[in-house]
Amino acid sequence: MQPQFKEYTIVTAAYWAFTLTDGALRMLVLFHFHQLGYGALAVASLFIFYEVFGVITNLFGGWLGARFGLNRTLHAGLVLQVLALGMMVVPSAWLSVPYVMLAQAGSGIAKDLTKMSAKSSIKMLVAHDAQSTLFKWVAILTGSKNALKGVGFFLGSLLLSTIGFRSAFVALASLIAIATLGTWLGLQHDLGRSKAKPKWQQMFAKSRAINLLSAARCFLFAARDVWFVVGLPVFLSEVLGWSFWQVGGYLALWVIGYGLIQALAPQITRRWQATPNGSAATIFAALLMLIMASLASVVQINQQSAMVVVVGLIGFGVIFALNSAVHSYLILAYTDQADVALNVGFYYMANALGRLLGTILSGLLYQRYGLVGCLWAAACLSAITALISLSLPRVPNQLTSGDQQAKAGSL
Repeated sequence: MQPQFKEYTIVTAAYWAFTLTDGALRMLVLFHFHQLGYGALAVASLFIFYEVFGVITNLFGGWLGARFGLNRTLHAGLVLQVLALGMMVVPSAWLSVPYVMLAQAGSGIAKDLTKMSAKSSIKMLVAHDAQSTLFKWVAILTGSKNALKGVGFFLGSLLLSTIGFRSAFVALASLIAIATLGTWLGLQHDLGRSKAKPKWQQMFAKSRAINLLSAARCFLFAARDVWFVVGLPVFLSEVLGWSFWQVGGYLALWVIGYGLIQALAPQITRRWQATPNGSAATIFAALLMLIMASLASVVQINQQSAMVVVVGLIGFGVIFALNSAVHSYLILAYTDQADVALNVGFYYMANALGRLLGTILSGLLYQRYGLVGCLWAAACLSAITALISLSLPRVPNQLTSGDQQAKAGSL
């Protein structure tokens, strides 16, 4: 096995393990506290520190990765997740809102250290002129991660129903501990480490392309989480009367399907572009706006229409997956290897900021306006994403399809 592919496999496997626990953790906390009688806004508040510290982590995590190596930031993220999961294995009386928010903060830091490290490492393992291979590897990592996050949603619901809240966290922490050992033994020790020590100012000195893409990413993920985090699960449970199994199963299938579409994005988009550029991101964001505006209009007329909500959000998931996959490719295509950790960290800071915005709005809007308010907000945020994406440039030195395939075959 080629060394690059071996390390890609190790990084991907560790990211998979982390993603399973991340999705399960979300469902365990959401359903456990909803069972205790917490309202939509209170449940949303449990995840605020998770997103806030994700913003901070991505900003400084890129700098840390460039300075000390991506393998070290990956290890740090995995170890921190073990500790965050362990914090939940305490007597029920300890699980106050501030305590759970603190544990979620640790998990948020862990998640974004792991994600930044995994995504950045791909840039280091693929030849500079092999754009099609870069798109393919990014799509596989991102798509499989999101599919497994959906499995994690189902796993969280299953563990809560079978072995209980505390035992579930023991099992999840054990899985991450095994993944940590594997990355410690298998990755090179200087992966992604910059030869020149990066300065603090470099965290903010980004190119126009990076700034635009980061802004588009922020509003794209806000458009998803404004209905996904709190609004939809509470709506399905309270208004439509679904069981926790049904809610968790639907969210799991949605994310699994979303991940599979992401993994297939290179095959789907190459029908009109060998590798995507800013125009693809603009088209997909505009389609998201149309889908959510149409769905909000229908639900506003008939809020009991379960089929409309279920099918409409599947349509959103397909287009959102393609849009997200294009973004994940563009951030690596727009950056040089020397600055990859810094730029990817900045980009995922914007991603986390969008999730934070979406999380807060999800609880607030649902409590005041119901799911319809969340859907209209998603339409508006998608429109902002499309407007920003209009200015995204082409990929620098983009190769022709034949050149890309030739270079990819030489790896």
